[in-house]
Amino acid sequence: MARIDVPMPQMGESIAEGTVSKWLKAVGDRVERDEPILEISTDKVDAEIPAPSGGWLIEVVVSESETVEVGTTVAIIDTEAPSAGSGDETAASPTLSAAEDNGAPQAGAAARPDTAAPDRESGDGASSLDERLRTRSTPVVRKIAAEHDVNVADVEGTGHMGRVTKKDILAHIETAASAPSPPATPRRTRSAPTDAAPSDLWERFHREVEHPRYPVRSSDRVEAMDKIRRLTAEHMVVAKRVAPHVHSFIEIDFSAIDRVRKARKAAWAERGAKVSYTAFVAWAVARLLRDFPTVNSAVSGNEVIFRGNVNLGMAVDLNPGLIVPVVHDADDLSLAGIGRRMVDLAERARGRTLLPSEIQGATFTITNPGVLGTLAGLPVIPKGTSAILGTGAIEKRVVAVEDPVSGTDSIVVRKRSIFTLGYDHRIVDGADSARFLSALKAMLESFPEDV
Repeated sequence: MARIDVPMPQMGESIAEGTVSKWLKAVGDRVERDEPILEISTDKVDAEIPAPSGGWLIEVVVSESETVEVGTTVAIIDTEAPSAGSGDETAASPTLSAAEDNGAPQAGAAARPDTAAPDRESGDGASSLDERLRTRSTPVVRKIAAEHDVNVADVEGTGHMGRVTKKDILAHIETAASAPSPPATPRRTRSAPTDAAPSDLWERFHREVEHPRYPVRSSDRVEAMDKIRRLTAEHMVVAKRVAPHVHSFIEIDFSAIDRVRKARKAAWAERGAKVSYTAFVAWAVARLLRDFPTVNSAVSGNEVIFRGNVNLGMAVDLNPGLIVPVVHDADDLSLAGIGRRMVDLAERARGRTLLPSEIQGATFTITNPGVLGTLAGLPVIPKGTSAILGTGAIEKRVVAVEDPVSGTDSIVVRKRSIFTLGYDHRIVDGADSARFLSALKAMLESFPEDV
């Protein structure tokens, strides 16, 4: 029997877990290679997951509505045809009887592929299905257990069929630490010396995002965070802890862009292109990033990755929630091309039809809170990048300008906006930020009409 694990796939660089929305195949069904067998949902995208190989679905490990970490086995496929004596559908079913739930072996259990096959991790051929599910925890759970000298088998699991989840292992450790008798291995205190590498610290940040709890008053209403909000909260906490955020501001005059938009609006409409103010900003940013490699980089341990592509993440409001589809190789696109791509990605983001590849690989991000009237903001830098640009509301303002010929000053009304660059101060200096924003201002305020 050739058994193939079907893992929860990695659907985005910042996505750590996924939820099984619906099983499209049942245990015992024949499946073809690349045929969809289940639907999953993440905080960024919904998708159908294909079978990695043809065969028969012999085990469903994760039930519908259950959320598991990336890499967790959700199903098992047997690539060989079941033998005549291997049992019927009941023998192949992942649902345990009352006798199995109580620990007693079920008659004919030896014929089940679940219990007859050796455990893939421990190598123990006598392992029961319950034991295999418990010991086949994720690498994250096993790593946490090893760091705290905890036996996973001693932890009460709340996952599928008693599986130990990350939440279970962390709760077990917290309970043990607060017990009256001291643990055999004392937990490291803040004042204790440590030789842990900096990367270990970042891994702990990713693993242990703890939000403080507060008392609930009688007039309050309490709701659990949904998946999107919970993962967004965790990502933002990690991003702020890891990257030292600094923000710089500059004001941009949109008079030149207004002239270009009015002059070319009809021509763009004939080609089916909609070019927004943000498209102008994205086009300019994509070209400037070639000249500012640190702004298009990422800090990785004690190294700096200077990205070879210019991939712009464009934040889209889902109300509620936020998603950041990516315009890949934006520096190769024309102004109208960027405009089309942005409209397409935004529409499919709101319709939940983005592909996994379309939310991965951003090297720089643009967010536009100004579309909702915000004058300026202090955006959080997405992990894996070094900077994010926030564009404020474009409004008419009274400003003083100098005539370039006569040198006299005059009071005029101009469309202007405040831009904010948030940057990782480990790699981007204040002078780098100032030069980048100044170059962006110069390009937008003298925007060429033949782009």
